[in-house]
Amino acid sequence: MKNYWLIAYVAVLTTLLTGCGVDQVIKKGDKYYALGEYYDAATQYKKAYSMTPAKERALRGQRALKMAESYRRINYTQKAIAAYNNAIRYKQTDSLTYLHLAQQLMKNGSYKEAAKNFQTAIDSFSQNPKLATLNTLAKTGLRSAQKALVWKEEGSRYIVKRENFFNSRRAEYSPMLVGDENDQLFFTSTRNQAKGDELSGITGTKHADIFVSVKDDKGKWQRPEAIESDLNSDGEEGVCSFSPDGRTMYLTQCKTDGQYPRYANIATSQRSDASWSKATDLVLTRDTLSAYAHPAVSPDGEWLYFTSNMPGGKGGYDIWRVRLTSNGLGGVENLGAPINTAGDEMFPTFRPNGDLYFSSNGHEGMGGLDIYIAKPIETHDNISKNSQLYVIEHPGYPLNSQGDDFGMTFEGMKNKGFFSSNRGDGKGWDHIFSFEKPDIIQTVKGWVYEAEGYELPQAQVYLIGNDGTNLKLSVKGDGSFVQEIKPDVDYVLLGTCKGFLNHQEQLRVDSVDESMEYVLQFPLASITAPVMIDNIFYDFDKATLRPESTEALDKLVLLLKENPNVCIELSAHCDYKGPAEYNKGLSQRRAESVVAYLTEHGIEADRLTPMGYGKEKPKTIRKKLTEKYPFLKENDVLTEEFIKTLENEKQQEQCNQLNRRTEFIVVRTTYGLTPKK
Repeated sequence: MKNYWLIAYVAVLTTLLTGCGVDQVIKKGDKYYALGEYYDAATQYKKAYSMTPAKERALRGQRALKMAESYRRINYTQKAIAAYNNAIRYKQTDSLTYLHLAQQLMKNGSYKEAAKNFQTAIDSFSQNPKLATLNTLAKTGLRSAQKALVWKEEGSRYIVKRENFFNSRRAEYSPMLVGDENDQLFFTSTRNQAKGDELSGITGTKHADIFVSVKDDKGKWQRPEAIESDLNSDGEEGVCSFSPDGRTMYLTQCKTDGQYPRYANIATSQRSDASWSKATDLVLTRDTLSAYAHPAVSPDGEWLYFTSNMPGGKGGYDIWRVRLTSNGLGGVENLGAPINTAGDEMFPTFRPNGDLYFSSNGHEGMGGLDIYIAKPIETHDNISKNSQLYVIEHPGYPLNSQGDDFGMTFEGMKNKGFFSSNRGDGKGWDHIFSFEKPDIIQTVKGWVYEAEGYELPQAQVYLIGNDGTNLKLSVKGDGSFVQEIKPDVDYVLLGTCKGFLNHQEQLRVDSVDESMEYVLQFPLASITAPVMIDNIFYDFDKATLRPESTEALDKLVLLLKENPNVCIELSAHCDYKGPAEYNKGLSQRRAESVVAYLTEHGIEADRLTPMGYGKEKPKTIRKKLTEKYPFLKENDVLTEEFIKTLENEKQQEQCNQLNRRTEFIVVRTTYGLTPKK
């Protein structure tokens, strides 16, 4: 009996002591949480949860919820999901539990489960008009969960690669390229080389410092080093941006304080030679209870964009801006819709062409923070500049992922550079990735050469578009040219060369999803030498043109219309076989058949002279033909005597085929230029 009471007494005493111990742990965790030291808070809440008996379901649920909120804030996604599910299992939820769980499931890529929890949150919020903002976030999340897999399957033209050279076993984020040659890469890191020995209560790692990697003379990146000056402090140094001249750095700082919450602030540092000065606070407003972070200088250097949760925003963190002047700062402005939402908009940065990039969890996305592009709407006045009119684009996968994606920087005007993401990292730590989106470029490539001859490097090409384009293009030594062209434009290209007829090509350029090259040929007919018309066919022993001759004849019609001042002699020829007079008459009738076709299709008759030569003018071989017929030499004349000296019957027949031809020669280039008498 005595033993029974002793055991009971010990059990009660143990319970009382445990209860007191848990309360102290919870108080400690609450203090850390209030200070924003979420890693330390999560450690305490986890300890308290483990100390709570399973039968005390309500207390376990409450402590699981505190633990979940701490894990959520330090990107421990898997642990946050497990803790939220425990809170739900113990029926200890609040108005945000299902929304936050759904958002964590999105970051885990569990889109179907996320959709279910978003719907549960919507059903809850819809019953309370005061929760309209949260309802908007939940509805946006539900649409995101439904679209995310489609975006991933569709993909995009972005090429993304994790750049392990810059990464460590801790966190790296917000890279920023600097220098005329983009040969310096600044970024923030919590790696072991960061200043100080104290671990952050926010992340559980060392306080973040700014590091830099520099390219050597061969263009190779060197090992990142912490900035060797007083710029890095014992506190947190974060996202940095630079003035256009590269001499002023704007950065995020968060100073340590063991008694009060720490709010991020923007500071500046000046570069003297190669050294950066100690950072000094940049006072944007008199509000000391709001955070100011993620500075970004506009390409023209006139505006400083930043992130803040100060009053007057759309909800959560918004993107704001303030004018930079020689007399100091102007008033702050909220960018408003459509950029800012009820969620968080953060990490603004600029592409040199003026496009604003930012990250958000309030727009439809794939999970966590997604990158968005805000392109200014072009107007004919200053409305766009004064009112921040933008169109928002989601660049898709793989630039965006189920994790947090943010902090873009660009290599000059190219659509390539670096960004940061915590995709694939179990601890939620960010790392540096490279990206490139090959531009869609459409070009026209052409060759200008003499018909039956070689390239004409002295030629020129005129390019005219219905968008106002009017260019004069020179050709290279091989007679070629390449020119970038625009989509949805109709072009006319005219190949010209002294001593040759012009040749024209028309080109319609459509919008495409991939780069494309159009290839055109510009064979120019000589003014001084006969030009053979290929693929002219007659019925056997007749002057009737066969249907397959139409294509070649239509090209001749077009050539004469493109050169309206030219008169030609159109000649037909035969081989030496058969009576000479008969062959001459047949060739005359054939030449007249071609002339008749040309006049029927709009060519003036007095520009055309039909001549039938029979076998009187055998073919003279030009150099280009010797490539096709190696047994012939330049200037060989295919007379009957020459052909009969060839022992190979096949070669003899090939020569006879060359003699059986239709060709033209220019006899006048002034038609229509002098008044008729």
